Amino acid sequence: MGAVGLGCMPMSWGYSASQQRGDRSVRTVHAALDAGVRLLDTADMYGPFTNELLVGRALKGRRPEAFVSTKCGLLVGDQHIVANGRPGYVRRACDASLRRLQTDVIDLYQLHRADPEVPVEETWGAMAELVTAGKVRSLGLCAVGARAPRRSGAGPHAGTIRQLERVQQVFPVSAVEAELSVWSPEALAELLPWCAARGVGLLAAMPLGSGYLTGTLKPGQGFEPDDLRARHPRFTAEMMAANQPVVAGLRRIAERHGASVAQVALAWVLAQGPHVVAVPGAKQERWAVENAEAANLVLDTGDLAEIAGLPRARGSWD
Repeated sequence: MGAVGLGCMPMSWGYSASQQRGDRSVRTVHAALDAGVRLLDTADMYGPFTNELLVGRALKGRRPEAFVSTKCGLLVGDQHIVANGRPGYVRRACDASLRRLQTDVIDLYQLHRADPEVPVEETWGAMAELVTAGKVRSLGLCAVGARAPRRSGAGPHAGTIRQLERVQQVFPVSAVEAELSVWSPEALAELLPWCAARGVGLLAAMPLGSGYLTGTLKPGQGFEPDDLRARHPRFTAEMMAANQPVVAGLRRIAERHGASVAQVALAWVLAQGPHVVAVPGAKQERWAVENAEAANLVLDTGDLAEIAGLPRARGSWD
């Protein structure tokens, strides 16, 4: 059985800015650690930079309890995000992340996106040098989105697997971070088997469907303008209503187990393999603790078959 980590991004970037409060976020990290969570996932672009500062603040006096994952390779502008994979930039970005996180080593350093202007082997080689220098313990790669443009007939993660095959020749990949949830199971087709065959961990990003699979969101409720979900094709009022049967199915299982809808959604992710770590985001202590407890929920074959039979999630791209 895999484990549950904590995605720190929502605490300071991407979701409901009015609900982001530094002191509460620190308490949330502490509550997660107290509940047995070890993986804390952040990135320099979240904020930008403020999320790493928050994690560093939260880990004062508790650094040995955490496995810290952060990312490099993306720069955030006023209206755009661009990739930078130049070796010199990677080295500077790592040093800056170490300072913000107030630590002398990063447990997992991930390439957020490959720079189309720089061979990925060059970027990965610079990251490998950071391991040799003792600044980083292991390297990971974030998957290209399953709905990104791809070659005709290729699988949803074919582009990511091509990148993985290339960088694996330079330095071992320890983990891949990719979206994986009941309503976005694309990683199961090729990416998860690739990882399993090589002993590579899979960090399941957005395992709660950006909050939809918690069962707490209502169709048409609206989102703040800077909330990523305000522009997400599955969070229009029409699509949120259309996907209610997915949540209803999870709720039926949750009621049988005396669990929450979110815990069932996370337990499904963990059931996909012992090398899978679910990384749900959370801004409040109670959700972080509830999510952590999902590691104790074991779904039986009937539960898993019932989830497999749920309707395919829809979005306005369909």
